[in-house]
Amino acid sequence: MLHNLAIAGLAAGTHRQYLQMLRSFHGFVAHRYPAQVRAAFGVGVGDGGLDRFNRVRHAGDDAPAGLPPTRERLEAFFSFARSQVAVACGYRTAARDYAMLRTPYLSAVRMGELVRLDQADVHPRLGPSGKLHVRFGKAANTSGPRPRWAPMLEGLEKILAWYLTDVRPLFPDTEALFCDDDGRAMKEGTVRDRLARLLDLEDGTWAERFTPHALRRACATHQYERGMDLIAVQPRR
Repeated sequence: MLHNLAIAGLAAGTHRQYLQMLRSFHGFVAHRYPAQVRAAFGVGVGDGGLDRFNRVRHAGDDAPAGLPPTRERLEAFFSFARSQVAVACGYRTAARDYAMLRTPYLSAVRMGELVRLDQADVHPRLGPSGKLHVRFGKAANTSGPRPRWAPMLEGLEKILAWYLTDVRPLFPDTEALFCDDDGRAMKEGTVRDRLARLLDLEDGTWAERFTPHALRRACATHQYERGMDLIAVQPRR
């Protein structure tokens, strides 16, 4: 069934809806009819089902929902991520992940915008501390992508300058700002996976986990707490 959905070209969100229905039905059967299933088939309902390796992972599977992480939590996380750059076997990958995850937190770009940034979209001389040219901003209704400028806040211009000078040349020479080992632009799911991997290595509690989207929310929250007008970080053309 899922194969047919993929062949039909349906959106990932539609895949997740079908999977959620299957998971809900599985939970219903496991709760209401465990004895009948075991008697009829010789196995328990909980012995199989949709485990985490057999379902499309959604951002909500990686972290609890709720308030964005605090400034102190993110300072601790990024300190850990920075330490991994120094000790990781794959320096360029660890360094890329660090710069990549700092970007939404210090610019409020969306994941869909982050993965479509090119190297040429970094403009360190625009504004007080530089800006990112988001050429594929989120569309309103059916108006199509809306380009906008996103500010680089709290030293992001220095992080990206280091990344572009010392790290990005270690990857294939393509236009993408953040790319995989083949030079292709990162996928949103890959960004989630890289963050989840770092959180696993950090080995914190479930309550301390967060998603890439939470980094964008944390940016707006923390800048507001610092006294910045939210209009300054809101999406604008």
